[in-house]
Amino acid sequence: MSMLDRIPKEVEGLARRLEERGKRAWIVGGCVRDLLLGREVSDWDLCTDALPAELMKIFPRAIPTGIAHGTVTVMVSGKGYEITTLRGETTYSDGRRPDAVHFTDDIVADLARRDFTINAIALDPKSGVLIDPFDGQRDLAARTLRAVGDPRERFSEDGLRVLRAARFVATLEVELEPQTRAAIAPTLDTYRKVSMERVRDEWLKAMKAKRPSRAFDVMRETGILGITCPELLEGYGMEQNRWHAYDVWRHGMECMDACTGDPVLRVAALLHDVGKPRSRAFSEKTQDYTFYDHERIGAEIADPIAARLKFSNDERARIVDLVKHHLFHYTDEWSDAAVRRWIRRVGPNRVEDLYLLNEADVRGKGRDFTADLQALEALKAHVKKVREAGDALSVRELKINGHDLMRDAGVPAGPAIGRVLNQLLEEVLADPSLNERERLLSRARELASS
Repeated sequence: MSMLDRIPKEVEGLARRLEERGKRAWIVGGCVRDLLLGREVSDWDLCTDALPAELMKIFPRAIPTGIAHGTVTVMVSGKGYEITTLRGETTYSDGRRPDAVHFTDDIVADLARRDFTINAIALDPKSGVLIDPFDGQRDLAARTLRAVGDPRERFSEDGLRVLRAARFVATLEVELEPQTRAAIAPTLDTYRKVSMERVRDEWLKAMKAKRPSRAFDVMRETGILGITCPELLEGYGMEQNRWHAYDVWRHGMECMDACTGDPVLRVAALLHDVGKPRSRAFSEKTQDYTFYDHERIGAEIADPIAARLKFSNDERARIVDLVKHHLFHYTDEWSDAAVRRWIRRVGPNRVEDLYLLNEADVRGKGRDFTADLQALEALKAHVKKVREAGDALSVRELKINGHDLMRDAGVPAGPAIGRVLNQLLEEVLADPSLNERERLLSRARELASS
C-alpha cells in the first residue's frame, strides 16, 4: 500500500477544500515520519499557505485552538485535525513557545523551524511528492536522530525538545547523532523551564516503547534526569547483592523493560527499588549487602516524585502502593489465612498489577529466575482458590456494618467503629466461618466492653 493510499479520506477532504479555495496543503511532522516507517499514524497534521483569517473563512466551524500562532482545529466525524499556517518564528523567552511568529508561503522555511530532521518532512497529499530539505529520509534509513540546523539553537528555543529526543531514542529505536547529543547538556537551563505536566506526558509516551530504558539512559547520561528525578540516580553504579546481576540502576531499567503493563505500571517498575540506596547496609554475617525495609522507604520517596510529576491522585496512589508492596516471597507454607491477609494488605485492586510487577522484577535480575516464576504461579493459583471461596477480604464484605455496631452492639460512634470493624476483619481473615452476623455482633460487644 502506498503512502497516499494510507491517508484517511477526512485528511484528503481537508486538503481538497483548501485547494478549491486556491490554497496549498501539506501533511507534515510525525505522521509523515510514521508513514515512511510503515507505522500506524494516530494524529494527522496539515500545514497550508492560507492565513489564519482565511482558514476561519474556509472552515467557519474551526476551533481557533492556537490562532495567534496560526493553528486551528477542524472537527471531522468527531475527530480533530490541526491545520497550521506556514510560519517562521522569533525568540523563545519562556523556553516553550515563540514570542512571535511571522506567516509565510514557503514550506521549506516552515520545515526549518522543526526539531528533528525526521520530523521535518512534508508530503503533498495530492501528488505524493515529499519535501525533505534536511535529509530526514536519509536519517530515518540510518536510524539517526539529528536536530534541524544547529542543535544548540533548537534546544535553546524549546526546552521540551531534549526530552523528546530521549523519548524518540526509545519509541523510534534510533540513535542520537553525536552533535545533537552533545548539545543537550549545555542547554539544560531551557529544559528547567518545562512544566512538570509536560515532563510527565513525555515519560508516559516513552513507557509505550518496547524498551523505555533507552530513553532513561539518555536522560541519565545527558543530565536531564538529574533535574527531573535525581532520586533515581542514587543507585547508579551501586553494587547489588548476590541475588542480582546488575547494579540498582540497571536492574530498575531491566525491570521496567520487562514490565508488560500500562505506562503508569511501568513508572512503578521504574521506581520500585528507589529506596535501596538509602537502605543499603553491609552484613558481616552474610558478607553481602542488604536492603531491609527498602520497599517502605521507596514508597516514601516515590510519593513526592509522583506528586512532583503531577500524576493524578489515583495514579499517584497506585504507584506508591505498588512500590510499597512489590516485595513478597510466596512459599508453599503460606496458609489460606496468610493469602487472605496478603490480599487485604496490598489491596484486592492491586493484586493483578503486583503479579505483573513481580514477574518483571524477577526477569530483571539477570540471573536464573525459574524458581521465582514458579512461586509466582503458585501464588496466583492460591489467590484464585481463596477468591473463589468467596471469603471476606475487606470490611465491606463483613456481614455487619458500622450502623449495626452502633445499634446492636453498643459501639459508640466515632473512631471506635473503624477499630472494631478492622479487628473483626482480622479475625475473619483467620477463620472465615466467623463471618456470621450474630457471631460478629457477639464479638463486637466483647471488643466494645474491653
